[in-house]
Amino acid sequence: MEVAGEVLASESQLHVLAVDDSHVDRKVIEKLLKISSCKVTTVESGARALQFLGLDEEKGSLGFNGLKVNLIMTDYSMPGMTGYELLKKIKRSSAFREIPVVIMSSENILTRIDSCLEEGAEEFLVKPVKLSDVKRVMNDCIMRGETEGNKRRRVDKRKFEDDNHASSSSSSSIPSSPSSPLPSSPSTAATSSPLHSLKRAKLRDHN
Repeated sequence: MEVAGEVLASESQLHVLAVDDSHVDRKVIEKLLKISSCKVTTVESGARALQFLGLDEEKGSLGFNGLKVNLIMTDYSMPGMTGYELLKKIKRSSAFREIPVVIMSSENILTRIDSCLEEGAEEFLVKPVKLSDVKRVMNDCIMRGETEGNKRRRVDKRKFEDDNHASSSSSSSIPSSPSSPLPSSPSTAATSSPLHSLKRAKLRDHN
């Protein structure tokens, strides 16, 4: 079995975990990802992917799960654990469910594609995967990261403003002197509705 990690690249690069039981296909997708300036880790099975992520309680971690993973690309048809089963385990993990997962398959089966997209797959690519496919996925992943980063910044800014407002309201309610207490005005607690990450699933024709 094989685990290949490329961890010498700069932190600004996207780190992709590629899962495929075919040695040839692993080398192909690894090459395409490196051409696209990605940091790549390849594993040969769904079980090894779970170990890498630290989700395999029975066998423990491979020791790499401290590395941040930005994208997971997995083959669908693999012995032991299919890519679909791996997808479901990832999407049920509180730690990794927000990581985009792309399914790859040599078979263009509509029911299979629909099942993966409904389960939360970011995209379904039909093999052979092309460089244009990888670049498109990378661009989508970068845009998604920037969008979520902007959302987090807006939430942090709103929280900072709310905290300042609450502090100001609390200070204004303190009496100016013991003999003439000022009535304190109740401060209104600012509430914000939870932000949900937008899930995007699209199917593209593969010629």
